[in-house]
Amino acid sequence: MPKRIVICTAQVPFARGGAELLVDGLRDALQTHGHLVDVVALPYAWQPHERLIPSALAWRLLDLEHVNGVPVDQIICTKFPSYAARHPRKVVWLVHQHRQAYDWYGTPLSDFANTPEDRAIRDQLLRMDRTTLSEAQRLFAISRNVATRLKRFVGLDAQPLYPPSRYVGRLRSGPYGDYLLSDARLDAAKRLDLLLRALARTRLPVRCVFIGAGEERARLERLASDLRLGSRVEFRGFVPDDELIDLYASARAVYYAPFDEDYGFTTVQALAAARPVITASDAGGVLEFVDHGITGLVAPPDPDALAAHIDALFDDVTLAERLGAAGPTRVADISWDRVLRALVL
Repeated sequence: MPKRIVICTAQVPFARGGAELLVDGLRDALQTHGHLVDVVALPYAWQPHERLIPSALAWRLLDLEHVNGVPVDQIICTKFPSYAARHPRKVVWLVHQHRQAYDWYGTPLSDFANTPEDRAIRDQLLRMDRTTLSEAQRLFAISRNVATRLKRFVGLDAQPLYPPSRYVGRLRSGPYGDYLLSDARLDAAKRLDLLLRALARTRLPVRCVFIGAGEERARLERLASDLRLGSRVEFRGFVPDDELIDLYASARAVYYAPFDEDYGFTTVQALAAARPVITASDAGGVLEFVDHGITGLVAPPDPDALAAHIDALFDDVTLAERLGAAGPTRVADISWDRVLRALVL
């Protein structure tokens, strides 16, 4: 029976990444199955930290049970702090919590300092998450990695539920070409500097195509120049969907080695296109799909180790073909039908 469903998400203005693609895909899938769906997105900012709690409170104050006097059957909440919203039939599909206060806390990726003020705000976030996430009628996470973090920091259990790529059904396998593909947002957590340093250490003059945008682009281009990679590196920015699909289809392999990734659409897209994935041993959710020597190659997050794996795949196309062939089966069960059976009450 069709339902009236509101998807709740937080949106940093001018920023777009995997969470936004997930929401778009969920909306489209629900509509395809006959549900009346809309997305409620509230802006938020993580600086100054004093604004984090009011951002969650804004969700708490919304009335999402009725719209113009007509009941809303359920809400589906995604990333922080949208799951603070109230509804008697609230389902959470957790993209991530505020990572700077959780697993990134105490690392260079966090903007939280060891000060009384930041510690107090972090404690508030922990209490808020425990309260608001425990209200969910069903609690899912987009990966085992995200579910594990939730259990570790908040003590709640979530069932992993993998989101399909927006390109599901469109990705295809082509010839194993002469370039490495990187499809990642250009920011520090994706560790594309590690890839550039690995390319500088390969025996073979491997070429790499970078697609995607981000605030780190200028720094990465300077690093590529400093490493004298020259024409071996190409930053294309965002590309049209057809071009992206073609780039996956003809790559020799895909590099995706972020630090402790939540999930990573790049991984499932690469495997669906029968491309082996080169990743790192601390890449988080990526490792739920990439098994060393089966669907890709896993190395310590070290330029020399990664360079050796890149050389191995470019030395031997049959190795790339063998690893790539195992990819489509590994992600074949990730579907919107499965997601909707879980999320719709």
